Amino acid sequence: MNRAHEEGVVVVGGGFSGLSAAYELAKQGVAVTVLESEQELGGLAAAFDVGGERLDRFYHHWFTNDRHIMDLIDELGESGRVSINPTNTGMYYANNFYRLSTPWDLLRFTPLPFLDRIRLGLLALRARRVRDWSTLENRTASEWLLELGGERVYRVVWEPLLKGKFGEASERISAVWFWNKLKLRGGSRGKGGEERLAYYKGGFVALAEALAERIRQLGGQVITGEEVVGVQPDQGGWRVSTNSRDIHTAQVVVTTALPIAAEMVEGWAAADYLARLRRIQYLANVCLVLELKKSLSDTYWLNVNDPDFPFVGVIEHTNFESTASYGGRHIVYLSRYLPYTDALYAMDAQLLFEYALPYLQRMFPEFKAEWVIKAHLWKARWSQPVVEKHYSELLAGLESPVSGLHLCSMAQVYPEDRGTNYAVREGRRIGREIAARIGAAARCEGASNE
Repeated sequence: MNRAHEEGVVVVGGGFSGLSAAYELAKQGVAVTVLESEQELGGLAAAFDVGGERLDRFYHHWFTNDRHIMDLIDELGESGRVSINPTNTGMYYANNFYRLSTPWDLLRFTPLPFLDRIRLGLLALRARRVRDWSTLENRTASEWLLELGGERVYRVVWEPLLKGKFGEASERISAVWFWNKLKLRGGSRGKGGEERLAYYKGGFVALAEALAERIRQLGGQVITGEEVVGVQPDQGGWRVSTNSRDIHTAQVVVTTALPIAAEMVEGWAAADYLARLRRIQYLANVCLVLELKKSLSDTYWLNVNDPDFPFVGVIEHTNFESTASYGGRHIVYLSRYLPYTDALYAMDAQLLFEYALPYLQRMFPEFKAEWVIKAHLWKARWSQPVVEKHYSELLAGLESPVSGLHLCSMAQVYPEDRGTNYAVREGRRIGREIAARIGAAARCEGASNE
């Protein structure tokens, strides 16, 4: 292996956390190198080609109140690539479709008696009035939702979504996690109460690439296809070992999932610290993406409140972005969160489509296999942290035991949930903090030499 000596900071991971941290460091003149194991940047926001256009492997959108990502886009001069559109949201329940995009749709939601529809609407308003999320930390989402909306609202609306998302872990999910979801959606509405969402033309990976290009313009390096296999203290700094070389650096920012970070430091870190890194559990995700000749429905986001259906949501992306962007194809995402040991996680695209087909035909009787131009399957082993009660206590012990090693993963954006908006917020925060420390140390050294 070749050994390279570099001062500055190495950032492990080329997702939005890592790139945002590197951007802040590069702006302050700090030598920074981003190392991404995959050939493409973006992490979970990576893309593939459909009809000559790049499309996200996993569905993505922003809420209109996602200010951290919007501020970054403005700084990069890319705001012209953001489109904001009203969207149709719906629910599949008891073999029927219900539109749930506006307050008026809620009043027409017949699976609930009228008084329970009122309770459902008031639940969202009461949730948005919570100012101190820490008051919810000792409660599960199911306990809190039952109290706010009652038994029938919970069984019809919330329980299927919790179980569809988290499976056996659903009873452990914190009320804080659900509160954040309600808060976000409630704050992204138009004047008529309709939900409005934002998308980046060319896919989210195009923004990651624009950010990487700005880092390079500022003197930083962004390298893909180089996997970090170890991080350890070395001669007052750090040695970052990759699949091809060793890099010596002053500080390291690791943005991977926490169990992967544990593997990187396992050779020297204490057992109790490794245990803390591995304590937070993650669900995997399988996302079947269909290129179709015809549309399934006029709904963008369809929650599936049917425990027998193998997917928690049917997201028809081209009810949000035009089919013209994808060669006239209709794009549908079928998403499932699951343990990585689940049999569905081992299936290839053809097997998973064959498994899903009868369910899709039950939901959409006109749908035929002949509509499918192509089926793609994307998998993410570390997709969704399981946010349990007292989650802040689990995070409290994650500070590195050795100065100069920093963690900035999607599991740490609490009380918010994972997402590019918060990845940018946390990445920029840690980048600024490290740059300030380096600057302060340099000033002290300069003063001592005078």
